[in-house]
Amino acid sequence: MDVPKYILVVDDEADLVKLVSYNLKKEGFIVDSASDGENALTKIRKGKYDLLILDLMLPGIQGIELCRILRNDPKQSSLPIIMLTARGEEVDRILGLEMGADDYMTKPFSPRELIARVKAVLRRATEKPVHEKILKTGDIEIDRERYTVSIKGRPVKLSATEFKLLLFLAERRGKVFSRGQLLDAIWRDEAFVEPRTVDVHIRRLRANIEEDPAHPGYIKTMRGIGYLFNEKP
Repeated sequence: MDVPKYILVVDDEADLVKLVSYNLKKEGFIVDSASDGENALTKIRKGKYDLLILDLMLPGIQGIELCRILRNDPKQSSLPIIMLTARGEEVDRILGLEMGADDYMTKPFSPRELIARVKAVLRRATEKPVHEKILKTGDIEIDRERYTVSIKGRPVKLSATEFKLLLFLAERRGKVFSRGQLLDAIWRDEAFVEPRTVDVHIRRLRANIEEDPAHPGYIKTMRGIGYLFNEKP
């Protein structure tokens, strides 16, 4: 029997928290909530959550800042995050993803869509890698079993999605993949993910593994085609 997943919903709109919590509980999730960033951070550091649903605009610590804090915390850096916001501009979606969110939803949204995204993000975060051997390429070492990455022996913190993207490209070194192919491979049949999401995750991945992200040696852009992993940067 599967262990129920523990989800923290962080939003200062009480009615929305009730609606989200109700629908999550109907799906068998255990739900906790917080109405501001400070309280959420305290709970996260004390508890053991499997996923965070986080509003962009919060009293005190903003959602973007809380996301940044968690991604810089070795103990919480891999916590899956779905960010919510009432604003729908592309710049806000990109900002949320670049700060480390795994997915992004604009209010108002349907509970059914939220549940679908929650399940998809949790699936990506908990999937077991097929291989158990360590993959070494250049100065990068990828442990498929432990989901860890190191460069020249230095540990690198990646989200579950970033890890899967890096592993997918590194296992297929020298082969070019379009955004659509990467969406199919990493996000699979998730209908709500936009092609732009691939670019944002590639940019975040470069910031973590490249010596000079502006002139990447490992993850190369093939203009008008897609991306490839360069075996010899």
